[in-house]
Amino acid sequence: MNPKSTQPPLGIIEGFYGPPWTWEEREAVVRRLAPHGYGFYWYAPKSDPFLRRRWNELHPRTEAENLSHFAGYCENLGIGFGVGLSPYEIYRSFDANAKQLLKDKLAHLRDLGVNRLALLFDDMPGDLPKLAERQAEVVDWVQAEGRFKHLAVCPTYYTWDPVLDRVFTPRPAGYLKRLGELLHDDIDVFWTGEEVCSRAISPGHVRAIREELGRPVLLWDNYPVNDGDRMSQHLHLRGFTGRPASLAGQVRGHAINPALQPTLTCIAAITLAESYRLGDDYCYMAATRKAATEVLGTRLGSQVCDDILLLEDAGLRRLSSEKQKILRERYGRINHAGAREILNWLDGRYQVTDEMVQTQ
Repeated sequence: MNPKSTQPPLGIIEGFYGPPWTWEEREAVVRRLAPHGYGFYWYAPKSDPFLRRRWNELHPRTEAENLSHFAGYCENLGIGFGVGLSPYEIYRSFDANAKQLLKDKLAHLRDLGVNRLALLFDDMPGDLPKLAERQAEVVDWVQAEGRFKHLAVCPTYYTWDPVLDRVFTPRPAGYLKRLGELLHDDIDVFWTGEEVCSRAISPGHVRAIREELGRPVLLWDNYPVNDGDRMSQHLHLRGFTGRPASLAGQVRGHAINPALQPTLTCIAAITLAESYRLGDDYCYMAATRKAATEVLGTRLGSQVCDDILLLEDAGLRRLSSEKQKILRERYGRINHAGAREILNWLDGRYQVTDEMVQTQ
């Protein structure tokens, strides 16, 4: 008998660039995934300016009401809801004015029913002395002031991938180890693996990061996310691979950054739960077909799996106009949210431009 592993806490971290999901789509995703063990949801879309570039402003009334409603919706399903806040480079000058602005923001989020917070320092330059100390100062202050049930942090350097050093300046020596030493033990730290979008996340790598941080990591898994100019040309439909079930006992939780297509993202999400449930018995393509049938129904699910070479591997730029026409006709005959997402993808409505990435 092949060994089975206990499933770690699973969740969604909505942290992609590009066109956001609707609130109705978010509700549909959590309804679909809750029965598969998805127990937490971090709301952190790059397109929400009031969590990023305009973090020091409060959400307008309508958006605030929607956020509050969704927080309650998740909690009623037994799903822990949190918000990812990116106070842009606040660690450069964490003075009295910055603290007051942050205090007002935290109070605003609490009033909306948000009782879990992630401080996200990703995609920010790290070119200043004592980066870990400065960021830890902000986190300590928020922990004391914010009174949140759960606090998590995404470091500026959240992977060993050297692309971060090229884009956001070279990381300070010993940054991650020092940050782990300074943060309180009950604060979770996000980590994406050996790369920003890791092909695999091995137990050996997770053990090494755990030793460096002095705590288990909270995985921020950048699959099936498909933002960015290149990835948005492809639908990410295949089941998870390279995430062995033995990770379960080594991480605080496993959060996936979803695809731009909310219905289709559930296919891969369900396979992650299956991979933990089945352990060595997991077969990723069989799991993909099973999940596609659950999410899309027998007919559409089978068709999507049959077309996976076109939808996931070839992508829009390699599809001839004739092939695109065939796909439009094929999926245009099916009245289902998943089919409509494929049609919108074919029409370029999910395209993520470099400008979006630079300005969101």
